[in-house]
Amino acid sequence: MIKKFSGDYRFLSNFYPVTISYNGLYYPSVEHAFQAAKTNSVEDKLKICNAESPGIAKRMGRMVELRPDWEQVKIPIMTELVRIKFCNPGLRAMLIRTGLNELCEGNWWHDEFWGVDCVTGNGQNHLGKILMMVRDEIMGVAR
Repeated sequence: MIKKFSGDYRFLSNFYPVTISYNGLYYPSVEHAFQAAKTNSVEDKLKICNAESPGIAKRMGRMVELRPDWEQVKIPIMTELVRIKFCNPGLRAMLIRTGLNELCEGNWWHDEFWGVDCVTGNGQNHLGKILMMVRDEIMGVAR
């Protein structure tokens, strides 16, 4: 099991620098694109796109007016963004090298939706599940 997206596995993190082309804009990370997708405001999308770091983009995403369907579309959007990220040949090869290991986005910031809280061990690990699904698609593995 890969328990954290750091060190050799930092590339699995949404904060990892990779250009993401999404809905007509180029974002410097999946995190930037995901946070911008939260809103229908073009102005807010552009501000998030140009944020100096994924962490700043994440903080900005907490302050935007959420699109009305956000709760219904956030997992499909994350899935699409992860697929786009791993179109990059180098990152694709790195993802394939994780083999059939379980991918778990262990974190210290208590995110029990996208990952697993390292303190409590609780979490739904949606990002890890999406990464494993995309890896299976790339490798042609049926589960």
